[in-house]
Amino acid sequence: MNPHLMLRNFLFPRLNRRFFIRLTLVAAVTWFACTRVLVPMRIHGISMEPTYHDGDFGICWRLRYLFHPPQRGDIVAVRFAGPSAVLLKRVVALAGDEVAFRGGTLYVNGIAQDEPYTAKPCDWELPPRRVESGKVYVVGDNRSLPIEDHVFGQTETKRVIGTIL
Repeated sequence: MNPHLMLRNFLFPRLNRRFFIRLTLVAAVTWFACTRVLVPMRIHGISMEPTYHDGDFGICWRLRYLFHPPQRGDIVAVRFAGPSAVLLKRVVALAGDEVAFRGGTLYVNGIAQDEPYTAKPCDWELPPRRVESGKVYVVGDNRSLPIEDHVFGQTETKRVIGTIL
């Protein structure tokens, strides 16, 4: 087929029934993918710095935990309140683990954790606590602020809606 004719048909298709069926199908698949599978999100706040910065743009991959739960070290999107209030946090402990902060160091099951993703030292103190069944323990990467200024802790795995790409 002539390349000029192919280009013309691509740019200026015939507005027939087949075209509108295809257009409707593409619009429906795009809507589904962008609202249920690949959800665009804008990052507000500094709790995940230096990994993600305030104002960054990301895409939440909602199918990531469809067949398996989050693992230690994963960065997850956690539904906080309603469908649009989502927190971005790092999973540091799983169900059954004991988690604590001593002298700013994270301890999981009594073992100090190497966390190269945290840029600044912290002075957090948190007594040991056991992560309940069906939950994960999440915390942000930016620990330079006082512990009282952070939202972190145990969250149900069903509240984890995906991971950021």
